[in-house]
Amino acid sequence: MKKIKKVGILTAGGLAPCLSSAIGYLIKRYTDVAPEVEIVCYVNGYMGLLKGDRRTVTPEVRRDALKLVDFGGSAIGNSRVKLTNVADCVKRGLVKEGQNPQQVAADQLTADGVDVLHTIGGDDTNTAAAELAAFLAKNQYNLTVVGLPKTVDNDVYPIRQSLGAWTAAEQGALFFANVAAEHSANPRMLIVHEVMGRNCGWLTAATAAEYRKLLDGMTFFPDLGLSRAARDVHAVYVPEMVMDLKAEAVRLRKVMDAVDCVNIFVSEGACLDAIIQEMEAKGEPVPRDAFGHAKLDKVNVGAWFGKQFGEMLGAEKTLVQKSGYFSRAAAPNKADRKLIRRCAFKAVSCALKGKGGVVGEDEDRGGKLRAIEFPRIKGGKPFNIDQPWFGDLLQAIGQAKGPKADVKH
Repeated sequence: MKKIKKVGILTAGGLAPCLSSAIGYLIKRYTDVAPEVEIVCYVNGYMGLLKGDRRTVTPEVRRDALKLVDFGGSAIGNSRVKLTNVADCVKRGLVKEGQNPQQVAADQLTADGVDVLHTIGGDDTNTAAAELAAFLAKNQYNLTVVGLPKTVDNDVYPIRQSLGAWTAAEQGALFFANVAAEHSANPRMLIVHEVMGRNCGWLTAATAAEYRKLLDGMTFFPDLGLSRAARDVHAVYVPEMVMDLKAEAVRLRKVMDAVDCVNIFVSEGACLDAIIQEMEAKGEPVPRDAFGHAKLDKVNVGAWFGKQFGEMLGAEKTLVQKSGYFSRAAAPNKADRKLIRRCAFKAVSCALKGKGGVVGEDEDRGGKLRAIEFPRIKGGKPFNIDQPWFGDLLQAIGQAKGPKADVKH
């Protein structure tokens, strides 16, 4: 095993139900197998790294590290900072004009005596980690970068299952279980449940499937007016599937007439390109983040769906609800805890051997848990709408699957 003295940990990007727990499992594993290794955590991701803002893991934290598993969010904070976006780093005051953020980060790690950097994040975080790893290697910095894949979207190539995604689906279902009752507050109610997923519809589909499992365990009283039909999912729209708006409006109008409400689950990236084109045609600006992505809260896909269908279904009231912040900040469920633990323990093993990469189940290697080479890591993996369970879901709610869409956001 490689002799290392100090490791650094950072979390970055949006939240997912795995960040605090991944930190806890990493600390626990190092404490068990290499207690002599010092651990520091950079505050607010790459921002803290550039600023040299770090916290030392104390003996008390090591002793109780697994208690972090019970918490959502990140114990050490996140930010959306891209090291190769020099202008943004300068604007934020993280580096000075003329400085290279990657160089600043590398020098900070060297000054801190860090031998291994663990990055916990999604595709943008691990892309940044890959770029940093390449910079370190090119400039002969003796430092290993080992990432862990978190994203509720579950859209990272070639990783079978990203950390926290199962929990996000489960929590989104719990969220909608309450929201669905709002149909009883108003006749002819249209409820749009917007679920996270810029390029990938996995979370939307999985959330709908989890919600229907909840319904399976409930007792309904249709004679009194409390029916499953009114609480059910009536449509699921994901970026990977072309939607026939007019045909769906005809189908859903029949649902509205029959049960006095319609419940739609939609990915925040569904029809995104069409909505952006519509905004730009009207001369409306489309705000973008440091990574060049359209800011989805400004584009507001759920509101667009609500407007389109609200008029065509003759809805008396339209309610748009987003479960993203509720679900992504949850503590991990049992299935995710098991996966997070396996990945974190493997990450420590790889780090001690000097093996860099992003630890996950490699779809191109038969699902083997390994440090996947950084050049092979990228985001935007689409949801496979041909999976049997998704076909069964659509059939159960009476929706045609439709043709596949070319997802390029």
